[in-house]
Amino acid sequence: MAQPDQPPRRFPEMDRLTLFLVLLHVYKGLGEDGFWDTTIKLAEVVNLECEHPLTFNITQIEWFRLGTTKKESIAIFHPDYGQVIREPYAGKVDLVKSPSNLSDRVLSIRNASEADVGFYSCRLDTFPHGSWEKVIQVVPADRFEAAVSPNSHVISETGNNVTLTYELQMNISVQQVTWEKIQPSRIDLLTRCNLPQGKSNTARYPRQILSACGQGLSRSTIVLPHVTASDSGLYRCLFQANTGENETFVFRLTVTDDKTVNHYILFTVGGPVLLLLFVILIAIGIVIVCNRRQKRHQCKEPQETKSKASNNYRSPPFTSQQSDGAGEDVYVNFPTFSRRPKARV
Repeated sequence: MAQPDQPPRRFPEMDRLTLFLVLLHVYKGLGEDGFWDTTIKLAEVVNLECEHPLTFNITQIEWFRLGTTKKESIAIFHPDYGQVIREPYAGKVDLVKSPSNLSDRVLSIRNASEADVGFYSCRLDTFPHGSWEKVIQVVPADRFEAAVSPNSHVISETGNNVTLTYELQMNISVQQVTWEKIQPSRIDLLTRCNLPQGKSNTARYPRQILSACGQGLSRSTIVLPHVTASDSGLYRCLFQANTGENETFVFRLTVTDDKTVNHYILFTVGGPVLLLLFVILIAIGIVIVCNRRQKRHQCKEPQETKSKASNNYRSPPFTSQQSDGAGEDVYVNFPTFSRRPKARV
């Protein structure tokens, strides 16, 4: 018996469309929830650098603008074939050499405005290890929070392993623990731990960061192996709860060589002591000067009193031998009485 004609199967196409929409929704949700690697403050010129820890050959670098419905290519760079900037962005962006790696390119946005706020990504194609991608968020200046005060200061010598640890003080149910490095115009995500899942998401940070993640975590630690001067800066640990409560702690890390560390310690520790000694010496000098002036005043006062007292009496008369044998009267500053000398016999 012949089978009736069946309509063509469209399920595969519908499945692909559904899968695409689901992935797009998930990707958008990740961006809204803060799953980006670096946050950049909006400025007149915005430089997006695709810093990476890759040591093998990079065959191509491509920059994208991540919208709500599409991923738009901005520019592409190839070491051998040069660069191409897509037409909508020609004259708006440039690809300049990276200060950290001259073989890489930085996406520079000129005359940036609120229209340039959003998510960007850079994709590095390598051989034979495939592609590597990093997400960067550009936020308005009033939403960029880099003005934080450190709670602790850590000093280390170059080449040491630095361990930063913070233990939660509040009694809250922690959902997530995040470590960030804060700079004046950018914030880099170092690591993020989802406590209910016990899963850690390590960001695309260009240096190695060691951390641990587990359920019920109330103490978080990161380790920076073999630190250099470029690791100096502010490091923030953030505990977040489902209720919206959070607790933060900020470390200031200073990495210097041996001589600088010794000089720094001498300055920070010995500086207040030297200042105190200087103040004490000034106080002693003031006391000595005051004492000397007081003694001089005390010595001068009796002499003046004695001089004034002597003026109350007539100066003793004295005679002088004259050629005619007559004497002269002596006058002072108060009335005198004439006194004739007796005639000599």
